[in-house]
Amino acid sequence: MARRKRTSQVLEKAVRRAAGINSIAANLDLGNGLSVPAFSRLIETMRTRQDAYNSALSNLDKLYREMLETERELGDMAEHMLLGVATRYGKSSVEYGMAGGVPKNQRRKRLRGDSLTASSEQPSFIASVEVNENGNKAVATSQDVR
Repeated sequence: MARRKRTSQVLEKAVRRAAGINSIAANLDLGNGLSVPAFSRLIETMRTRQDAYNSALSNLDKLYREMLETERELGDMAEHMLLGVATRYGKSSVEYGMAGGVPKNQRRKRLRGDSLTASSEQPSFIASVEVNENGNKAVATSQDVR
């Protein structure tokens, strides 16, 4: 997604105003540095800086796209490097773990149909909340037997 380029309503208004003032007199000088040539120079300075800013945004967009592409390439190569270690030494090897993989014999087993990892050493509990006649709450837990 490209960054939005900047436009200036102040610049557009100043250009219109300069055209109107220029029709009065091309070298109108109102004193205190207020002259048509000074106004025109400031308009051109603003236009130049706005163009430079918008060009910098375009360059930044280009650098960002290049960085994202390099990041994708790096991710792919990192995955291929790990797969290469797995091919050479095996997925249960110490070398595979050193390369950043989880050795096959150290992975946790998941229960079928359960998206969360459940272990047989961790008991499941069922909690229920009961309210007595005084409005007090009591929490009761019981172990879920599977």
